[in-house]
Order: sequence, then structure tokens, then C-alpha cells
Amino acid sequence: MKTYDAIVVGAGHNGLTNAAFLAKAGLDVVCVEKNDYIGGASVSRNLHEDWIYSNCSYVCSLLRPEIYRALELHRHGLQVTPYGGSVTFMENGDYFGSYHDPHVAQREMARFSRHDADSYERYSADTMRQCRLIRDFLLRTAPDPTSFRPRDLLELLAIGKKFMEMGEDRMYETIRFWTMSVSEYLDEYFETPVIKAAMSGSGIIGTALGVHSPGTAYVLLHHYMGDVDGNVGSWGYARGGMGGVAKAIAGAFQSYGGEIRTDSGVDKIIVKNGKTTGVALENGEEINGRLVVSAMDVKRTFLTCMDKSDLPEEFYNRVENFKIRGSSGKLNIALDGMPTFPALPEGSSLYHSDMHFIDTPERMERAYDDWKEGTWSKDPYVDMVIPTTIDPTMAPPGKHFMSCFIQYCPHKIEGRDWTTEEKDQFAQTVIDQIGNYSPDFKDLIVHYEVRTPQTIEEEIGITEGNIFHGELTMDQLLFNRPVPGYAQYRGPVGGLYMCGSSTHPGGGVMAAPGANAAREILADLRRPNTVPENFGDD
Repeated sequence: MKTYDAIVVGAGHNGLTNAAFLAKAGLDVVCVEKNDYIGGASVSRNLHEDWIYSNCSYVCSLLRPEIYRALELHRHGLQVTPYGGSVTFMENGDYFGSYHDPHVAQREMARFSRHDADSYERYSADTMRQCRLIRDFLLRTAPDPTSFRPRDLLELLAIGKKFMEMGEDRMYETIRFWTMSVSEYLDEYFETPVIKAAMSGSGIIGTALGVHSPGTAYVLLHHYMGDVDGNVGSWGYARGGMGGVAKAIAGAFQSYGGEIRTDSGVDKIIVKNGKTTGVALENGEEINGRLVVSAMDVKRTFLTCMDKSDLPEEFYNRVENFKIRGSSGKLNIALDGMPTFPALPEGSSLYHSDMHFIDTPERMERAYDDWKEGTWSKDPYVDMVIPTTIDPTMAPPGKHFMSCFIQYCPHKIEGRDWTTEEKDQFAQTVIDQIGNYSPDFKDLIVHYEVRTPQTIEEEIGITEGNIFHGELTMDQLLFNRPVPGYAQYRGPVGGLYMCGSSTHPGGGVMAAPGANAAREILADLRRPNTVPENFGDD
């Protein structure tokens, strides 16, 4: 029976990235995927006639440019087109537009508050300073603060140097920032509720936290630190939907001789004498490998696909306590035409932007209260885009695709499975929210797909449908991710590695966990490194 150099479990973007860099270094690698399609949550699916849905992840920004260049993803068809700004619709019929051009952004803020317009430059500078601090460590392995190995000491010194260069005042502000709520952070700059609501959304997307929850200021940063075409904080659409990202990485992997096997769900990671020897598939087949790399979340990897007896007790207990709560729903909608939004001027560029349908932090917090009660938000925060305004390949001529990301939506309804009726009620709540601002929207709906966290878990395998594979809170970041002592992508048994978003630097379609894990594996195997380090910001 053939023995592969490496078996990568899960053909999501991190698994494929890891596999690509290993194969590029000359390893014989197979990537196994439980579904009959690749991509995990980065996928494009034809679920209704000629419409293509980005039915999980829906916009692109966090994919590291260093990885894009190293794997030559342009050669494999990946195109990302930036879109402009965002708009927040208000209950009084007005709107607040957010624009990339700082002068236009300030003028728009000045419509509401001269104070806020004057504060915007300071806010942007302070936030970007935090972005540049963390971006430097995205494609680096987090140091182990308990280790005395030279590499860990050097990494700790590098972090320390970064902090010392800030000076006392900025160091203090940075420590405060990482522990603050997004609401507290924005209160220090702005006074207008709709402006704070427009910016707060990035602090709660994908989290089981509210705008007043400590740590959400960092989540805001997590969404700001990406870029499109070198424009930090910009977002874009992958041509053909988010499946274009996975397709391109898979193309790179296969060009290096890699093998992808779909319909090959893993039942068990096989351990013999304290070392992995391969995987057992759900169909009973066993695949042998010198090492196994799991792109699954940390709970699914160790609590579902491994025997408890093969794992250290303390490690197992920490994985059990890892926070990975489902809080986000998704609605994908096929439209017969382009809906109108009377608040917007005719021909406004904001028709191509992110659209938000809640206008105060207080409403956002009340939406979170519903989730805490075990149900979906009755006045939900909706982050909606219409990619077909820029990428017409996703729908028939003259038609459109709408992607709605919703906070909040629980994994279970009051502790039990969702009923079909409840899923329909959730969808109608979202449709009604958008319909409040677009009178013709409901009449244009041809088809819609509802995805609760439970749906995401069942189809993709992410525990509780948590899109980040675990909360992005201080106790689960850097050398604590996924658990202390295991932040450098190595598992607690020989030959086992982790490369999913449960590892540093976390979730989003970033590919950094997959790349970082590949670097560590190649170092252990004493193979030439094919993985780029951070190029740094220009």
C-alpha cells in the first residue's frame, strides 16, 4: 500500500495552501475532502439554475499577498476586484456612506457631525498603526513564551522591540486597544450613532460577542488588516465567487504534483505508538502517511477524529473548553433584477458597496441579546453585498445575486435543532429588514438559500458553524491559539500538525495558518522552505 509523505485533511483554503507549499517542496501530498467539491467555506456553488452562490464566505481581502505571489495564483485564474466603501441605511430614510477616499469620507461625516469629521484622520491613523503592528506577525509562527529555544527568544525579542519602538504612550494605548470593546474604542473618536454603527459591524462579524463585549476592538482590526491591490482595509470580489480562491490554490497544488480526493471524509486519524500513521476514511479505507495535517477546527480534529486515550489529558480538557460558538447566519438570494434603495442618489457608487441595515450600536446590542436568549435576532445586523454589480458571471444577464451575512443567528434554537419553519422565519426576518429600505426588493426574489450555523456545521464540518474556527479573543490569540503550548502548528502526538483557522492568526480567507504550518513542517523535515515570510508594509 502506498505511503504518502503527507496527508492533508480538508480541502478548504488553508488545507489547500498547506498542501501546495508542501508539494512545492517536493513532498508527495494528498488532500482529502469529505464533500464532492473543494473549498470548504470558500466555495462557489450552482444551487439555482444559472446563478452562482458564494454560499459561505462572500468577500475577499485577508488573503495574504505574499501567498498570492508565491503560489502564482494569477496563473491559476484568481482575480479579485475591489469594491467601494459601504453604506448604512437609517430608519429616518437617510443613509451614511463610507468611502475609501479620505476627503470624501470626511465630507460625508461632516453631514452629521463636524466633530466626527475632524476626528476621522486621528481614528484612521491610530487604527492603521495597530494594523501595521499585527500584520507583521501574520506570516510568522507565534513564539512559545515558556520556551528557551533560540528561535522563540528571538521572536519574543522582535515583539518586544516593536512595543519599545512605540514609546510609553502608544504602548499603553495598544494594550488598552487589544482588551477594549469596539463600542468603547469608537466612543473615543465619534459622537454620531450611525457613524459608530457603521464602523462597529467589523467588530462583531463572525463572533459570539456584542459591540460592548471586551476584545471586539481587536475583531474590528482583524477585518481591517487585509488589502486588495495594496490598499490596506479594502475588500473585493473574487471573480466567479469565493470558490475562485480555492480553485486557484488547488490549481497551484496540482501543478506541483499534488493529489486531491473528494468524497473522502476522515473518520479517524490513526495513531500507533504515539505517532500518526495515516487516516481511516468514513468508507472504511485507510490511507497511510508519514505525517497528517488537519485543516479541520481544533474540536473536530481532537474530540471527534481522534481517540481520547491518544491525547494528553490536560490538552484534551483545554480543547474541550476552546470557545467556538456559532453566531452567524447566511442568506443567499437570486434576484430577477437590481433592487432600488430610495435613500441613495440615482447612480450612486454605493450600489456597488457593502450595505448595512442597522443604524445604532444600541440596536446592534439588542440583536446580540436575542442570541443570548437562544434565538435569532429579530432586528438583525445584516451585512449585504451584490457581487453581480461588478462580476456579472455569477448570474444570468440582467439578473443579480445577493449575499447576506447576519448577526446574530445561534447554532441551536434554545438548545435544540432548528426546524424547517424556524429557518423560514429567520429568512423572512432578514428579507423584511432589507425590504424596509428597498420597496421592490421582495418582488425581485427568485430563490433563496438559508444557512444557519447548524447548516454550516453539517455541510462543511466546522464546529457550531463558527466561521473563524474559534473566538478571536485575547485568551485565544497568538501563543494561546488554539491552546497554550500548541500554538506552533504541531499536535500532541508525533507526525500530527494543525493548519486550520483554529491556529494563529485565526479565521477569514487568509491562508496564513496553512502557510505557516507548512513552514514548520518543512523545518522539521529539514526540507528547503517554500513559504514566504512577511514582506512588510511599504
